Amino acid sequence: MSSTDLARLALPSGPGSGAGSAAARLTRRQKAAIIVRFLLNEGADVPLTDLPEGLQAELTTQMGSMRYVDRTTLTDVVSEFSEELEAMGLTFPRGVAGALSALDGRISAQTAARLRKEAGVRQFGDPWQQVCNAGAEHLLKILQAESTEVAAILLSKLDVTRAAELLGRLPGPVARRITYAVSQTEAATPDAVDRIGLSLAAQLHEVPPTAFENGPVERVGAILNYSQAATRDDVLTGLEETDTDFARLVRKAIFTFANIPDRINPRDVPAITRDMPRQDLAPALAAAMASGDDDLVQAANFLLDSLSKRMGDALRDEIEEQGTISARDGEAAMTAVINTIRTLEASGEITLLVPEDDP
Repeated sequence: MSSTDLARLALPSGPGSGAGSAAARLTRRQKAAIIVRFLLNEGADVPLTDLPEGLQAELTTQMGSMRYVDRTTLTDVVSEFSEELEAMGLTFPRGVAGALSALDGRISAQTAARLRKEAGVRQFGDPWQQVCNAGAEHLLKILQAESTEVAAILLSKLDVTRAAELLGRLPGPVARRITYAVSQTEAATPDAVDRIGLSLAAQLHEVPPTAFENGPVERVGAILNYSQAATRDDVLTGLEETDTDFARLVRKAIFTFANIPDRINPRDVPAITRDMPRQDLAPALAAAMASGDDDLVQAANFLLDSLSKRMGDALRDEIEEQGTISARDGEAAMTAVINTIRTLEASGEITLLVPEDDP
């Protein structure tokens, strides 16, 4: 049962159905109290916290004033409520805040911000849920920018595994201060923790929207994946001269034919070759073997050695029949192999291995 269903039952309205039934003499709030009590007795999860505070208080007061309901009345109330639910075709969120929550991710961030501002809505939902779901980089900035006490509250609200991960990424003195401050949070009141959550959620919402979904490393890596080898090598050399750290991250994001042995699990190779058109696979392997580039030769041998002996021998025969392949055609064939691997990864049929950091 949703909070909308409970609110519909508890809010004042006209007389319910079944005017001649035992439930006819009860008010809407009395019926709501009966339904809630019945569901709780049955072990159902009733989301009362989603109701407005006024309705929560009225429902609690109503339940406290009631003593006994006979089975006939209970049956009539449950039947009436079931009939109302079955007759309900569609419900809408209440107010602009509810509509914005329902449309979250389906309208632009700019439109949502403008509507929220025009309506005077400051809607964060559960602020701590949003804070705890924030990216690690945002949380690290908060942990280092906020007071030690606030950082200790934030660390205490996180899942222990994530808290440990973030703690390990903080400078030693900062991590020690925050860890000690956790021992001082025993007296923190729920209201204080809620206010801290709202403040931190507000900070997250103040982060300006960005034009690009992916970061610069992913964008540059994706572009270089489809660039010619000479262009890719030239760009990476220039990046290393300008920004060594950025170049290192881009190299990790790049996935080319030469990276196959480091990024592909040998048991996934049969799936790759099965989905790879023969007119691309054999030329790609032939071009790699004839390139004189040790990395490309190693990648071709890796693919061949990961197949069954029969399939590997058949492919080697096809490679010998290829003859001379131009550099342009060979690179196009190797790009087709990479595209097939990317397609299989996107569909979840294979998983690329994560390259290890250089020591």
